[in-house]
Amino acid sequence: MRPTLESPRTSVVVDPLQAQAQEAMRKALSNLAHLQEARGSWSGDYGGPMFLLPMYLALAELSGRRPPPAQAARMRTYFLNVQRADGGIGLHAESSEGSMFTSALSYVALRILGMGPDEAPVVRLREWMAARGGALGSASWGKFTLCLLGLYEWEGIHPVAPELWLLPKGAPLHPGNLWCHCRQVYLPMAWLYGMRATGPTTPLTRALREELYPQGYARIDWKAQRDTVAREDDYRPQTLALKAVNLALARAEDLPFKPLRQKALDECLKHIAYEDRVTNDIDIGPVNAVLNTVVHHFRGKDGAEDFERGFEALQVYLWDGHDGLKMQGYNNSELWDTAFAVQAILSAPEALQAPHGAMLEKAHTFLRDNQILEDVPEPEAHYRHRSKGGWPFSNRAHGWPITDCSSEGLKCALALEGRFTPGIPLELLRDGVQLILSWQNDDGGWATYEKKRGSGWLEQLNPSQVFGDIMVDYSYVECTSACLQALVAAKKRFKGEFDEVIDAAVKKGVAFLRAQQRPDGSFEGSWAVCFTYGTWFGVTGLLAAGVPGNDGAVRRACDFLVSKQKADGGWGEAGDSCRERRYLQAKTGQVAQTSWALLTLVRAGDVRAAVQRRAVDFLARRQESDGSWAREALVGVFNRTCLINYDNYRHYFPLWAMGEWAAAATR
Repeated sequence: MRPTLESPRTSVVVDPLQAQAQEAMRKALSNLAHLQEARGSWSGDYGGPMFLLPMYLALAELSGRRPPPAQAARMRTYFLNVQRADGGIGLHAESSEGSMFTSALSYVALRILGMGPDEAPVVRLREWMAARGGALGSASWGKFTLCLLGLYEWEGIHPVAPELWLLPKGAPLHPGNLWCHCRQVYLPMAWLYGMRATGPTTPLTRALREELYPQGYARIDWKAQRDTVAREDDYRPQTLALKAVNLALARAEDLPFKPLRQKALDECLKHIAYEDRVTNDIDIGPVNAVLNTVVHHFRGKDGAEDFERGFEALQVYLWDGHDGLKMQGYNNSELWDTAFAVQAILSAPEALQAPHGAMLEKAHTFLRDNQILEDVPEPEAHYRHRSKGGWPFSNRAHGWPITDCSSEGLKCALALEGRFTPGIPLELLRDGVQLILSWQNDDGGWATYEKKRGSGWLEQLNPSQVFGDIMVDYSYVECTSACLQALVAAKKRFKGEFDEVIDAAVKKGVAFLRAQQRPDGSFEGSWAVCFTYGTWFGVTGLLAAGVPGNDGAVRRACDFLVSKQKADGGWGEAGDSCRERRYLQAKTGQVAQTSWALLTLVRAGDVRAAVQRRAVDFLARRQESDGSWAREALVGVFNRTCLINYDNYRHYFPLWAMGEWAAAATR
């Protein structure tokens, strides 16, 4: 029986936990209002991957643009804060083990930032590498970056053939079939490889050759190192198919005459320039933004203006956080965070929302001003999907709409429609609906930026070694769920206008989600940790599509979550769940994961009230006095292996979960 208190003045029965949740929500709303930017969005730390800042510093060294002293000091602070106790540096800031890829690049980065070879952290890092065979075992992206700096020889890596860009568009190996992030990274890599772009030999280069390769740089048989990879970096071992392709490319590369090389380089440069132009030089992400700018550096005078624009644009990726200055995984996560924050605010009781009308109005302005208004020019010629009506992960300047970001943006736009002026024109809302519909894959699901293009067998050619599932833009549980939710909301708004096509899309989407559910009832997430996140999206998508709460798939999902609740009342899933693809318990509960689990149970109408109450109590107890929640473990992830920080998750997800719980408990 639920504990209650009786007010002596009103004889109104008050649930102490409800009162506690109300106070927690009030403080959380005030905290969100305090954190909101003047432009209406929420900015947050989106760092974590440990290969990004070293690649930026490689560019800085090549171009003579080393960071100023104060900035360099904060960068050194970041590296030293994430260095592991054993001396290594992991693929991400909280890796359970080091990575040769990121350790080697971080070593070079620390030396670029002015640290000497005899300083203790540098010595420890060098000893960690030496104990595992040294920098020769770095994964492919590490070797590639070292080549640019003259710290590894080009014959020591497998060819990145620019000629692939000249293949017919329908050819299976054409880069246009790849996931756009993969495509945009290997595009400048192909140009740089084709040019054998290498920086000058400097005193630092000569010193680093000795420090990274104690066996002697000049004595290394570089061709023999092409397949050398440290155990820590060998997440996706080389397949027979990749070996065959690499062998064929190597034989072609050994030919004395390459009649198509210059034409291929020109084709790559054309697409690099296009990507820069349509994204305001931000590019799709930091890796290709750095590499595109490296391309312009090596173009010399012809690329001088492009280099200056690119280098300036890279500054938006830098973030000075609590642990030092890092490079983020995107130019920002503002649209994504703003859409979730809006939904969290709307979940709170109206009496608590009332004082914060200005917060919603500013958020609405940001959502309105960052919808994409037009398609990119000549999309088919540049392997781009349509864009008009979508929303990006960050802001309009970035220019790449994403399925789930567009869906969350559309949901918020519809929820806030009519509250504030000027609103989003009706035609743009229709464009958003049509864009989401156009993205649906044949399997009924939705991928990230585009429809799935290449076949799944392309993953056999994944050359990264450290990342999983990078070659194809697959359908994902999270993206599919978000799209289903948006389409259902759009059907209600545009009654009779899209009914038939939305109904057909929803039916296929539900079938996709059902097929993704595991025997234990869980759904695997791909963009956060992991089964808690995926199950929240999987169940929410099914429910939004009209699947009842007593459906077997929903019940099994709830049973799975209940079985994972910890003794402290929360849910805590370890980041390595993503890498190992099985649920691994964290030591303690985490507020974001507890919020996802609670939202799932509340929405499903799970009758185990005690389970929900323990979760609410956990969230309320974890709240800080200023209405925030303390930093916890990283909960974002990409490509199964690399965790990334969504710092704002701790600010709005607990509010959202308590809001929906409070509303359901009083019904």
